[in-house]
Amino acid sequence: MNELLASIFTGLIIDENDQAYYVQKNGVTFRLLKSEGEHKLGEAVEGFGYQNQSQDNCFTTQIPKSRKGHFAFATVKDVRRDLGVFVDIGLPDKDIAVSLDELPTMRELWPKKGDRLMVQLTVDAKNRIWASIAEEKIFRALSKNGTPDLKNKDISGTVFRLKLMGTYLLTDDFYIGFIHPSERFNEPRLGEVVNGRVIGIRPDGVLNLSLKPRAHEAISDDAAMILAYLERTPTRTMPYTDKSDPEAIKQMFGISKGQFKRAIGHLLKARLIKQADGQTQLLAPTPQEDLSKTEK
Repeated sequence: MNELLASIFTGLIIDENDQAYYVQKNGVTFRLLKSEGEHKLGEAVEGFGYQNQSQDNCFTTQIPKSRKGHFAFATVKDVRRDLGVFVDIGLPDKDIAVSLDELPTMRELWPKKGDRLMVQLTVDAKNRIWASIAEEKIFRALSKNGTPDLKNKDISGTVFRLKLMGTYLLTDDFYIGFIHPSERFNEPRLGEVVNGRVIGIRPDGVLNLSLKPRAHEAISDDAAMILAYLERTPTRTMPYTDKSDPEAIKQMFGISKGQFKRAIGHLLKARLIKQADGQTQLLAPTPQEDLSKTEK
């Protein structure tokens, strides 16, 4: 019995009723729903054996990608603090548990509903099917080396390993990515899908990623408006600074002096502008120009 669960095998159809066929292998009988297709008594059929939520022996010809010896991503469907998380591997009446022993010690880093885990299936001595999370070597085997042309590209991926030194993920294009703690605001969860950008490529082909926005993406709407104004002026300067008259600022930009000063302060801190002799000057090149050059 144990060797048949979570595995692909070929069984013989020995009986049927209105809803199902009954497939036998090594003296064990499994139920195959007729909704999956038509078969005949005595026919040999290949499929996947498992026990559903009610512990009934079931058989499906719609073989899941996650099984014994085969890893695939599965979506988290539920979280049980006393047990672990449950993932959907494609079975109609059974979600598979990932033991809490395989999850992070910090509960806030556990996967949430909708996250993804790469798992294979195992069966214990009590014929219980478990999903086991892939080790790092599996992700390494699946991945390819990053190349310099990926620098500054936006990228998304699924977190598969949490370490004190940083976070590892597998990108949608099968690169390994690494996020240093300094390049994120919060530590991502195991299984979380995150969006970032490539800031470098390591000698081993791993992508160094940042989850923080680019400078021009992080600035406020007011700062972006001021940047746009400076970009359109022939000299890339303007006669407005944080010392300018509030009414003049309001008339030109439609914002208060307080808003203007905050925006100017942000741009100064980002080293996008400088102020001298009663003028504000745009420092070239702008982040937008840098980005456009990279994308060409």
